[in-house]
Amino acid sequence: MQMLMPRLWATEAQPLPFDTTLAVRRFFLERDAGHMLLYGAGTPLADVQEIEDRGGVVRRYLNHRHETAFGCGRINAPLVVHAEERDAVERTCDVAAAFSKRHRPAADLEVIPTPGHTSGATSFLWDSGEHRLLFTGDTVYLRDGEWVAALLGSSDREAYAMSLELMRDLDFDVLVPWAATRGDAPYSVVSNREAKRRLDGILTRLRAGLDY
Repeated sequence: MQMLMPRLWATEAQPLPFDTTLAVRRFFLERDAGHMLLYGAGTPLADVQEIEDRGGVVRRYLNHRHETAFGCGRINAPLVVHAEERDAVERTCDVAAAFSKRHRPAADLEVIPTPGHTSGATSFLWDSGEHRLLFTGDTVYLRDGEWVAALLGSSDREAYAMSLELMRDLDFDVLVPWAATRGDAPYSVVSNREAKRRLDGILTRLRAGLDY
């Protein structure tokens, strides 16, 4: 794994099969109360041993069901998903629990449903002690350094826009998506004002009928 900043580690990058210009990662949150893994399906074998050497994780979360395209992974920790994703995820992975509402499973982590890309897409807001990091899955990802959406034919455009409006009101200074352009940094550090500007840009494009 690679340490991106204090307490945040990224697993080995893997190219997306249907768009090899992009790579995806899982993120290991180093926490005193028990480590967690976000986008925690299909973890590369080389990273599994390092995660175990670091004490393992108490919980794994998925942003959305497409992450299981890489398999379920070999991490021995409960897998938690949004209830809307559960049936699809369980075709590949054992799901320990599901949620449907915004909540705080721990003092430093907030689970925030942000549907649109898929019906159960969920973001995670983590306070690492030095940064407030928003993990957006594919709802907002990084292409050539730009913040973009991933509106699919199966996506809900109106729900997507409402989720972006919700994100715009969150207080965070690091965006950490599932996917980013291969070779680029897998995260984006911004001021709160810049985050709002970039999210407004995506909203403008979606409302103009574009898919990014």
